[in-house]
Amino acid sequence: MPHSVLDRTKLLAARLKAAGAQPYLASALYSLTVVPSDQVPTMGVDRHWRCYVNPGFVDHTPVHELAAVWVHEVAHLLRDHHGRADLLAAGLRQDHRRVNIAQDCEINDDLSSLPQNAVKPGLYGLPDGQMFEQYLPAIPSTPSGSGPSVSGPECGSGAHGRAMPWESSDGPVVSPVEAAAIRRQTAHELRAHVKARGRVPGGWQRWAEEILEPTVDWRRALTGAVREAASWASGAVDYTYQRPSRRGAAVPRVVLPSLRRPMPRVAVVVDTSGSMGPDELNAVLGEVAGVLRAVGIGRNRVSVLSCDADVHTVRKAATIGDVVLEGGGGTDMRVGIEHALRGPERPHIIIVLTDGYTPWPDARPGGVRVIAGLVSADVQAPPEWIETIRITTG
Repeated sequence: MPHSVLDRTKLLAARLKAAGAQPYLASALYSLTVVPSDQVPTMGVDRHWRCYVNPGFVDHTPVHELAAVWVHEVAHLLRDHHGRADLLAAGLRQDHRRVNIAQDCEINDDLSSLPQNAVKPGLYGLPDGQMFEQYLPAIPSTPSGSGPSVSGPECGSGAHGRAMPWESSDGPVVSPVEAAAIRRQTAHELRAHVKARGRVPGGWQRWAEEILEPTVDWRRALTGAVREAASWASGAVDYTYQRPSRRGAAVPRVVLPSLRRPMPRVAVVVDTSGSMGPDELNAVLGEVAGVLRAVGIGRNRVSVLSCDADVHTVRKAATIGDVVLEGGGGTDMRVGIEHALRGPERPHIIIVLTDGYTPWPDARPGGVRVIAGLVSADVQAPPEWIETIRITTG
C-alpha cells in the first residue's frame, strides 16, 4: 500500500492537458486506471492498462512534464510494446531494461516537454523515426547482476513485458480484445484529427497507418463481397404509404403509395470461442468494422453478435469501440446466425467471422446473403452457398 498521498488533482490536470494537446489520444488516456505506489520509480503501466504513479514524482514534476509522461506511458500500450516484446528472442527479452530503453527511443523522438533525463535516440547516436526492434541491437546490454539501483527507464510490464513487484493483480482490467478496440478507435480519431486540423507527430502518423491499413490483401475482396451484397439488398423495393407518391397530385382524393428502397441491414456474428485468440479477433473485427463504414452502412444498420456455442452479446455498432465481446466456450455459429434471423429487424446480410471449426446451417436463409470470413487457412470451406473470404491475420 502506498504511504504517500497522491496529488490526484495535479495528476489528473496533467492528463487533461495531455488530452487537450493531443485529443486523438483522449480515449486511450482515459482508459488508464490510476494506482498510487511508492515502489514505482516514476510512472509505469502493466498489460491491463493500470497506470502506477509515484506520489513523490507527481509532487516535484511540473504539470506540463507530467502531461508528456502520460502520453509516454499510454504510447507503450497503444503501440503494443509488451506484445511485440514477447516476440523477441529469449536472450533479448530477458534484458527488460535494454528493451525498455529501445522502446522509449521509439516513443520519445516525437515528444516534447519530457523530463530532462528522458531517453532519446540521439543519446545513443541513433536516428529518429525507427521502431524499437531496430534500436535494440545498438542499445548496450544491462550489466550482469544489476539490481534495482541501475539507472534507466522502468515503465512496467505494459512496456517490456516483465511483471514488476509494484504491479497489482487487483483493480479494473482491460482485456486484449478491448485494448485492440482502443488502439483502432484511437487510430481513427488520429486520422480524423489530421483531416480536420493538419499534422500530427510522424511516429503517431505511421502507427495509425499501420493499424488502419494492414498489409494483408483480403480487405479488397471482403469489401467487394459486402458491397455486392449491400447492392443486392438495396435493389429490393417495396411500396409504402408512409410517404405518399408525388404522382398523387394527378389523382385527387386518392392516396398513392411511393416506392421504397430499403438500406441493407447487416449482422456480424463474431466467433468468441476458445480457439479464437486476441490477434484473430482484433484482425477480423477491426477490419470488417472499417469495411462496413467504407460502404456507407450507418450505426443503426449494423448489429454485432458475440457467439461461441451461445449468443452472449448483441450490440448496434459503427466501430469496434462500440462492441463488447464475450465467450470462450465451444463453437456453433449456427446459433449466432439463427439469433440474427430472429431479431426484430431481419438482416439482409450476415457476416460470420470464425476460424471455421463450426457446423453450418444446411441451407441458405431465405432472402439473406451469408458471408464467412475464415481466419484459419487449413479449415474446410463452408457450404457453397456461403460466400467465403480467407482472412490472413498477419
